[in-house]
Amino acid sequence: MTITRADIEEAHARIAPHIRRTPVMNLQGAFGHAGPVSLKLEFLQHAGSFKSRGAFNTLLSNPVPAAGVAAASGGNHGAAVAYAARQLGVKARIFVPEISSPAKIAVIRSHGAEVVIGGARYADAQEACDRHVAETGALRIHPFAAESTMTGQGTVGLEWEQDAPDLDTVLVAVGGGGLISGIASWWANRVKVVGVEPEGSRALHAALQAGRPVDVEVDSVAADSLGARNTGDLVHAICSRNVDHVALVTDASIREAQAMLWRDYRIATEPGGAAALAALISSAYKPQRGERVGILLCGANVELAKLAQLTH
Repeated sequence: MTITRADIEEAHARIAPHIRRTPVMNLQGAFGHAGPVSLKLEFLQHAGSFKSRGAFNTLLSNPVPAAGVAAASGGNHGAAVAYAARQLGVKARIFVPEISSPAKIAVIRSHGAEVVIGGARYADAQEACDRHVAETGALRIHPFAAESTMTGQGTVGLEWEQDAPDLDTVLVAVGGGGLISGIASWWANRVKVVGVEPEGSRALHAALQAGRPVDVEVDSVAADSLGARNTGDLVHAICSRNVDHVALVTDASIREAQAMLWRDYRIATEPGGAAALAALISSAYKPQRGERVGILLCGANVELAKLAQLTH
């Protein structure tokens, strides 16, 4: 399957009235890189992450049954689906794992969705969601392994290119891979797209190494957003064509990136939202001199008490 630039342009036209066009911050000589750095501030999106794009695109592309919509989520996808459903007058049930942060569960509930604890890990919540969909006929909104989700997330790349048209490389955090699949489809063969995963949660890295999707163990500070156990066939197929490689970062470097963003820019991000920056500051990704690097800051649903601990 291929997602085209035309598909992403159509999705952007569809969802533009419902999303925020998040700003770009262009810096020079930042984060230890002598060249230009472009930050896409997608954490300012509705519900605190890029996932509102895919949620709106799915809801606006499909008939919604009487049972409403259902989603499994570590937190951000659920918040986005809950927000989009409320805006469009649709009821939503969100299945979350026990590892989801209280901050993210609170955001989901604040948007009016029913929250169901669906097991210890994300895969358990997905199984509980699938059972609910089979029993009720609800529309399932998958967090990453669905064309409408990926196409919606790809609109990040469309906007970013318009606002920062000369990038050489973009660094994108990877959980299940829906975001990077959409962005890499937008920039295919024109801009180098590099995935960033925690060392302890590397589903896409493992899939690209193995030549097929494989299950991985998940143990990372960013597991509630970058914690998929398997990318699935669709993500693997797109990323194997369009993603240059995946850089792995430590939990320590993710925390360092969070602390740096707050200390120097007063930007509060969750661990997954800071992971792409972690690749640059830790040299997990080493740009060439003068290389124009884009970094996606993708999620803001952080527990402020934990962020405070990092910055003292």
